Parts: sequence; C-alpha cells; structure tokens
Amino acid sequence: MENIMGDGMAITRLALDAAALRHETIASNIANINTPGYMPLRVNFEEQLTAAGGAEANAEKLQNVTPFLELEPAKNQLTPQVALDMEVVKLNMNTLHYQALLRAASKYMSIMNIAIADGRR
Repeated sequence: MENIMGDGMAITRLALDAAALRHETIASNIANINTPGYMPLRVNFEEQLTAAGGAEANAEKLQNVTPFLELEPAKNQLTPQVALDMEVVKLNMNTLHYQALLRAASKYMSIMNIAIADGRR
C-alpha cells in the first residue's frame, strides 16, 4: 500500500531527523571547543539525499538514506579545531532550517485535514 503521506512528507521527516541530529552535533562541537584532541563532527545527510534523487526521490530510494555522523573535514590537517563563531552560525542556520521544515509539515498536515474532512471545518 502506498504511503498516504507521500514522498514529500517522507523527505521532510528525514530532513527533520537530520536537522535534530545536526543540532545535537553542533551543540556537542561547541561543548567540546576546549577539549584537547576533540575532532569536530558533522551530519552526512544532504549528500545522500542528492544521490537518492533530491526532492524528486521516491520512498523506495529514500529507504537507504539515513543521517549519520562523520568527522568534519579539517581545513588545517595539523590542528583540527572547533571555531566557535562558525559553529554558532551553523546552529542558527540549522534552527531556521528546522523551523521552516516544521512549517512546511504543518501546512501539509492542514491540507490533509481539509481533504479528510471533505473541505468542512
């Protein structure tokens, strides 16, 4: 049986999961800013989504897309470190991204509710 929520909502759900994981990861990077030897992390998600077909991906292609953590590519291989200002920018951008995804999901659910109610409120 086909997913009633559609492929767009499946992508949105995955993107929300990735954004939540990214928020935790950035917070961890900030918390460990003064930890000797700490290697900053990042979330690998967008790369997988693009490989699966991006916004046109269907549920079958999305089955193998799972956000996961990896080491942040070091700009300076000798001293990988967390740059507080960049992490704060990433955190703010991620927060805005998460809020936009929530608004999109909310609008979609409102449309589904109207359709289910046959246009009656």
